[in-house]
Amino acid sequence: MHGIVIAGTHSGCGKTTVSLGILAALRERGLRVQSFKTGPDFIDAGLHRIITGRPSRNLDIWMCGAEEVARCFTRHAEDADIAVVEGVMGMYDGDFSTASLARLLGLPVVLVVDAYGMAESAAAVVKGFMTYGAPAPSFAGVIFNRVASESHFARLKECIRDIPVLGYLPRDLDFEIPHRHLGLTTAEESPLSDENIRKLAGAILKHIDIDALVKGSGSRGGGSGSLKRPPVVRPAASSRPSLAVAYDRAFCFYYEDNLDALRDAGIDIVFFSPLSDPLPPDHAAGIYIGGGYPELHAKALSENTSLLSALRAWSCAGRPLYAECGGLMYLSQGIYDFEGTFFPMAGILPFPTQMKKGRAHLGYREIVLEAECILGGKGDVCRGHEFHYSEIRKGAEEGSNGDAGDGESPGRPEEKAPAPARIYSVRDRTGRTLPGEGYRVSNTLASYIHVHFGSNAAIAARFAHFIQER
Repeated sequence: MHGIVIAGTHSGCGKTTVSLGILAALRERGLRVQSFKTGPDFIDAGLHRIITGRPSRNLDIWMCGAEEVARCFTRHAEDADIAVVEGVMGMYDGDFSTASLARLLGLPVVLVVDAYGMAESAAAVVKGFMTYGAPAPSFAGVIFNRVASESHFARLKECIRDIPVLGYLPRDLDFEIPHRHLGLTTAEESPLSDENIRKLAGAILKHIDIDALVKGSGSRGGGSGSLKRPPVVRPAASSRPSLAVAYDRAFCFYYEDNLDALRDAGIDIVFFSPLSDPLPPDHAAGIYIGGGYPELHAKALSENTSLLSALRAWSCAGRPLYAECGGLMYLSQGIYDFEGTFFPMAGILPFPTQMKKGRAHLGYREIVLEAECILGGKGDVCRGHEFHYSEIRKGAEEGSNGDAGDGESPGRPEEKAPAPARIYSVRDRTGRTLPGEGYRVSNTLASYIHVHFGSNAAIAARFAHFIQER
């Protein structure tokens, strides 16, 4: 199995476009390709999946630790012809950078350089990236983006020393992924048509030496035995509880390894759509509602009253329900969208949420559980990430029924939501204490934090036990 890491000089240099193009070109060549995304990003990983036909995996050293990251890479890349790891930000940016991941995995780097407005000066940039760091990772080559012409590329290539120039993408490349407030549009919205993927693959094969890229990629065996998981012995199908996982255009942000960990712990995953399904799946022992873009589908979600009522009844009955970020918004009294229009939601949590014009929170989070819950016992530690443009409406968090701003309950007045307990003690990546989080009502737990189950090996087993016992 071969592998490469695609790194960039900075955010916005074109590494996602180059990564997607290389994935498409390798697939065009008939290779089995396993993709990975550095860091906690859901959206890029989803775009990878459109092209490769395989789930992309997040590799995050801070959230999961070096050993778990190496194990994840080995586990999912071992049956592929080549693994492609898309980096994050600039190559050396952050305490757990793309460069540190490349060193951990022992993979060479393909450096993407935005050549707009540069010629010979690009050599100084490339030289700096090659010599910075202790030690610097190995390099398989450099790819230039936004090149004006063949003559521009000739000047760039002529000045580069000690590293292969694999090719370029032209400035007038007809390829773009639509954006919105959280970044690129998601895979579930089909932003990449088959035609655009073929055009991108064609541009890569025309302007970039894919054979040289594959030849320069690192070669790894099946991986160290110490990094492989022991064989998973799963219970018989008749004894496995099922977990209903919300999945559609409104809710699609999940770490794929979380779902795999739950399956390995003895849980069957059954997907349902809060946009269209009138009830949760039959015989589900628990419900998991992840993140996504509920604010973009607030009207349709609000109008699916049969499912909202079923979720309220589920929670009131003390049945296990876990929600993250967009899922928290869905379980709240309702959502105020960017224009201030209010859409009632499940009303399980006694506050509404509202969208902001700017980002509300972004960063890594470490959680210490202050009470037993679906994720673990008191004192257990897990890690995750939050990134959202919504917030709990000010002045409503401590209220029993929320506050629509006009003295009326924004939810359903006949149903008084109980006050939740906050059971997360939270710190950021630097150890700074943040306000408590993790809103628990009976056996419902909701938070803005996306927890990565790889941060604590006991989470999935605890989750499975919790839904079986309730």
